[in-house]
Amino acid sequence: MEAAYTKNSSCSTAFCRLEHITPLAQQINCLDIDRIADICVGDIPKLIEANRASLYILDEASDILHLQKNNHPFLINHIVSLNANPPSPMVMAIRSKELLLISDIDTHRKPVIKKSQRRFSENYSNNSCIIAPLICQGRVEGVLNISEKTSHTAFSCDDVAIIELFRQLLGASIGNIKLFERMQRQAQTDGLTGLANHRTFYETLERELKRNHRYGGYISLIMIDVDGLKKINDSFGHRGGDLAIRTISRRVSECIRNVDTAARYGGDEFAVILPNTSLADAVNVAQRMVDNVASSPVLYDDQSITLSISAGVGQYDGSFCPEDITSQSDEALYIAKQAGKNRVHILQPA
Repeated sequence: MEAAYTKNSSCSTAFCRLEHITPLAQQINCLDIDRIADICVGDIPKLIEANRASLYILDEASDILHLQKNNHPFLINHIVSLNANPPSPMVMAIRSKELLLISDIDTHRKPVIKKSQRRFSENYSNNSCIIAPLICQGRVEGVLNISEKTSHTAFSCDDVAIIELFRQLLGASIGNIKLFERMQRQAQTDGLTGLANHRTFYETLERELKRNHRYGGYISLIMIDVDGLKKINDSFGHRGGDLAIRTISRRVSECIRNVDTAARYGGDEFAVILPNTSLADAVNVAQRMVDNVASSPVLYDDQSITLSISAGVGQYDGSFCPEDITSQSDEALYIAKQAGKNRVHILQPA
């Protein structure tokens, strides 16, 4: 049996338990996803005498739900695709954006899913569950699943009223967290390339230098300049120039590790921080970048734009300050440009 509930569901039981609901509602209003997840799988199920709960967060870009937290003593799905066929009841609830009360999952009419197709179904002692999509301004942010009443009975309409109340609060809080994270990323990244911006570059460089000063070791830095960007802008316009910059940033990023930081340092300049990297290895990385950027032209308006970069490479320890490092690596970059561009110049240690 299936029932769909809206905001107008009775909240009589919720008011009866107001002394428990109000403190939790206040705690949910935060930017701490771990705290929210703890409440979802620990505190909220207790209000309706349930044993099991799981919280999934939706990645809108991929249409995939990622398991944030659960209290199941057995394995459950860590990712769930919204494009699964046939769709699960959880996916159906998300598509409808309505809370679902399922009295018996085995007799649930739509979608028709055989028991053999439902992984881990044998681990549940009760077939009743609540599936609550978490909505913020009309968008699904995640889903809260609750199952297994301690009394081994089906969930009631009073149980649903409480979860309906919380799903509105949870959706708003998770939506705020995602918005806050997007704003943080925008403040830290360059809008055109998606690389770290000038400010984030210096913050990262200073952090790495402090680490090297404390633990020893070296940091290598590659300063990069786009060859002939003014000519590209003059010939193809600024849209063509922007395409060249985006393409170069992508090809540079293809040559580095996850622990490295690539940044757009200025209009036509990039900088790459390589922690715990020898000068010889940094030179190899820089040469790969030069070769990768020049490997093929980029097409713009049916015309080919030839790309190339020049790079200056240096290695430093924790005794240097960020300004000295960028200044010295810029000198190496200048020499590379003067020597004919499309090449790497090494700043030899003093």
